[in-house]
Amino acid sequence: MTSPSASSRKTLSKIACNRLQKELVEWQVNPPAGFKHKATDNLQRWVIEVNGAPGTLYADEMYQLQVDFPEHYPMEAPQVIFVPPAPLHPHIYSNGHICLDILYDSWSPAMTVSSICISILSMLSSSTLKQRPPDNDRYVKNCKNGRSPKETRWWFHDDKV
Repeated sequence: MTSPSASSRKTLSKIACNRLQKELVEWQVNPPAGFKHKATDNLQRWVIEVNGAPGTLYADEMYQLQVDFPEHYPMEAPQVIFVPPAPLHPHIYSNGHICLDILYDSWSPAMTVSSICISILSMLSSSTLKQRPPDNDRYVKNCKNGRSPKETRWWFHDDKV
């Protein structure tokens, strides 16, 4: 599951490069618990290992996040998806798309990759059910051809899972 190829994406602005380099150094010094950045030479796409928190439905499970940064990060939110197989969760679709408001409507330039990861781990940890969203099959069918989750008009109605 990938979004547009590196060659078709716009290059990062100087502000985005500086910000990401600063975040990467901070990550190396103080990584969020349960996450591991997989080193690559591509600053515009990060792959992050996610380990389920102990004592939760996802304990001892490992997943991967793919974070693609837009040209004008942090003014614009990154695209964050789970690389399939995605965890079974009421807000995570089988194609890896995540229904989480901070990735879309509630994004703030003050947020960081670390804060995104912590929010995703919190969402996973608070879940009491391992199941797909009720509209998973319809949504995934409509997302063929690499459609970005940022093109979706999400309806954030359930903060209990």
